[in-house]
This record gives sequence, C-alpha cells and structure tokens, in this order.
Amino acid sequence: MSQLMQKQTEKRLIKIIAGGPATKLLSKTKDSKSPDRELVRVQDLTPEKADQLIWLRARVHTSRAKGKQCFLVLRQQQFNVQALVAVGDRASKQMVKFAANITKESIVDVEATVRKVEQKIESCSQQDVELHVERIFVISQAEPRLPLQLEDAVRPDGEGRATVNQDTRLDNRVIDLRTTTSQAVFRLQSGVCQLFRDTLTKKGFVEIQTPKIISAASEGGANVFTVSYFKTSAFLAQSPQLYKQMCICADFDKVFCVGPVFRAEDSNTHRHLTEFVGLDIEMAFNYHYHEVIDSITDTMVQIFKGLRDNFQTEIQTVNKQFPSEPFKFLEPTLRLEYTEAVAMLREAGVEMGDEDDLSTPNEKLLGRLVKEKYDTDFYVLDKYPLAVRPFYTMPDPSNPKYSNSYDMFMRGEEILSGAQRVHDAQLLTERAIHHQIDLEKIKAYIDSFRYGAPPHGGGGIGLERVCMLYLGLHNVRQTSMFPRDPKRLTP
Repeated sequence: MSQLMQKQTEKRLIKIIAGGPATKLLSKTKDSKSPDRELVRVQDLTPEKADQLIWLRARVHTSRAKGKQCFLVLRQQQFNVQALVAVGDRASKQMVKFAANITKESIVDVEATVRKVEQKIESCSQQDVELHVERIFVISQAEPRLPLQLEDAVRPDGEGRATVNQDTRLDNRVIDLRTTTSQAVFRLQSGVCQLFRDTLTKKGFVEIQTPKIISAASEGGANVFTVSYFKTSAFLAQSPQLYKQMCICADFDKVFCVGPVFRAEDSNTHRHLTEFVGLDIEMAFNYHYHEVIDSITDTMVQIFKGLRDNFQTEIQTVNKQFPSEPFKFLEPTLRLEYTEAVAMLREAGVEMGDEDDLSTPNEKLLGRLVKEKYDTDFYVLDKYPLAVRPFYTMPDPSNPKYSNSYDMFMRGEEILSGAQRVHDAQLLTERAIHHQIDLEKIKAYIDSFRYGAPPHGGGGIGLERVCMLYLGLHNVRQTSMFPRDPKRLTP
C-alpha cells in the first residue's frame, strides 16, 4: 500500500470512529476524547424537562418536510419523540433541508430544547413534549433503501394497510428487531430469565452449566442431531437432563440451568423450534414429588407477578400490535390428574384412550375447558401414562400404567415437561432396556446412581414458549431472536 493510500485510509477510519460530521463537536478540547455532555434518554423526556436544552442520540424513525419546517420522529428502542427543525434564529433553510434529507434509520446527535405541547402527540410514546432542534449531526448514515419499513412492521393485521410477512421479517431480522414490538418482546424475555434466576437463587438453588455435545441421545428416540466428533459421532443435547440428575447425585441438592436445547424434529408448526432456550430445574425432595411441583409452580407464579408488576410498558407495547387478554393464574396453582383431563375431554366429545398422549388440538381444547371452569391460563397436569414418558421417569407405585410425571400449560399449550426421576440403578437399567437405549452409551449416567442417590425430580421449560403464551402471540418465532427451524438456518 502506498503512503498516500495509507494516509487516506487512516483519515477515513478516524472519521468513522469519531462519528463523521460530528467529529469536531464530539471533542470539546484538543486533549479530551469525550465532551462534557450528558445524553438524555428518550423515555426520560417528560414535561418536567420543559424548556431545558438537552443532547440526545437516536435513530431517525420518520421525517417529513413542510415548507420551512421539518418534522422528525426520533426513536430509541421502544420509545420515540417528535422533533421540529424550523427556520429561525437557531436554524437556517439549509439546516432544514439537511434534516429532511437524512435517511430513515440513520443515527443522529441532536441538541434541542424540550417544549410542552398543547395537544398530545398520539403517534409517539412521549406524547406531552416535543424537541425544538438547534443542532443536528449524523453519526451513522443508513442506506436510503431499507429492506422493510418499520412503520409497516408494527402495524396490526386487519387494517387494510401494508404489513410485513414473517419470512421478510426473519430474513431481515436486524431491522425487524428495531421495532417497538420486538424491543418490548425481548426485554420482557430478558425479564423472564432474570426472574427465573433470582427466584431460584433465593430458594437455595445453584446455577450449573452442562455439556451440549454428548455421547448418547439424552431423551432417547430419533429426534437428535448427530455431529462428527473426531473419529466418531456425538449428539447435540436434547436436554440437560442427565447432567442435572448427576449433580443431584453429587449432593448439590437443588440446581438449575439456562441454555440451548436441540431437537431434530421436522415440525414446521407455530410452536416448534429445532433450537430453543431451556430453563431447567432439578431438586432432591424429602417425602413426595409434589414438593418439586410446588417449587416449580411457585417459581412460575413469581415470574408472572414480576412481569405483571415490572413490565407493563412492554406488555402494552406488544398489545398495541397483537391484542390479547391479560394472563391469568391462581395461587396455589391448579393441579389436575391426567384421568380428570381425559374425562373433561370425553365430556366435550373427544374420543381418546386412557393412555393416549394429548394431541395439540386436545391440549388447546383442554386449556379452553380449564379456563371456562377455573378461570386460569396456567395449570398442572399430573400422573401421565408411563408409556408416553422418557425412560428415566418414575412409575406410579400404586398404578404401573401411570407415572409420577407432570406437564405445565399456559393458555392451553405445554411449556414444561417434568417428573420424579428413577434414582435406583437397577430400575433405571430396566427402563433403558425397555426403551431400547444402548446401555454402554449411558453407563456413566447409570453408574452415578450406584453410590446413593436421593429421590429427586424436576422439569424443563421452553423460554420462547413462555414468552409467546404470556403475551398471547401466535408464533414462537416472534419470541426467538434468531429462530432455528427445519427450514431456517440464517441469519
């Protein structure tokens, strides 16, 4: 590279790092790299800040020129505010023209005075104020042609105006994630994880990390991804199940983990993903596996309360585009036995055997029946038939056709599957043989029960499903940041 080209590259790099046209103003003195300036958050722009001169960094959501004025909507995540650039003492005609030509989604720094408005600005989250711009600088300019329009992407269906289909959203996920709805969804999802961790930590649980590359299918069956592992093959974990149990055998007593789960199911439905985030719990109990159910349901109730009390802004933002009924739950949580559920479904006209698994339509119907009878969107179904559960599930000692296992449901869809686990090595071996699992591949797992193991149980929760169903959304891809399904591996 010639010296001239190297100097040009260095100049361009300095310009990009410093923020383009704002370079000089971003440095108050020759020696300091950061100006003595505080950038205000859009959500903090309230009437209390009226007549204050502030600095703000935001994206240009929309711009509209009208004569000697230009109206901008400036956006920060799920919050936005109207800004006015008008010819006057502080703004020239050229400045108005410059502002009007800034492309949508560009990042700008704005110096402006906060003004109260007489009439609420219904199209903005900050409805009681607007900004009168005195200076504006482009920090990062967006290309003029966007793959989708954000105002189309937040428009409710059924209005007869342009909307954005799901594939277009997911193909351009970085843009789609900027919408107020997506911002609200994933901030609420972050809250679910935080509430899950905080609640269990207070209950004395220890967070663990488990391997995702394993030697045998953790759930048995064919729904497992095989990967090349040097000169042999390995599998992606279908759950952290075996390792959670091994930690209980290692006297950790109560454990939980948050991490990816892989399922090679060729299911292109609204609720299935090939990779999702599992919120997993395992704990030793003293006398009855219902101690485990009570601990998990209380954790879920604490999550629901935390979302209700601390995430109303996010819930209401999502509801503007996707209206839904508020999520209802009971304390203590409703618990039904599988035989009761079958009886309710039969009474509603469904034909099914005592030991048949619930189909997706029957799950949804049962959810509606439970809501009508008990007025709750969250409930537990206990005592599943043993034939439809994994090999490590403890049979019901009073009826070998059933098991000490349970599922939990939100709005008629399963979000957790759990059970008391077999903690006797001999019985575990028999159950594995029954399920045609290669004993050599789970030898370390079975051996961990040969040296004394407490009775224990737990469950696995799908994070994306919890968020989808709590918010009343209709597709799990809306609550998966970068979803993976049989037809999607990118972005």
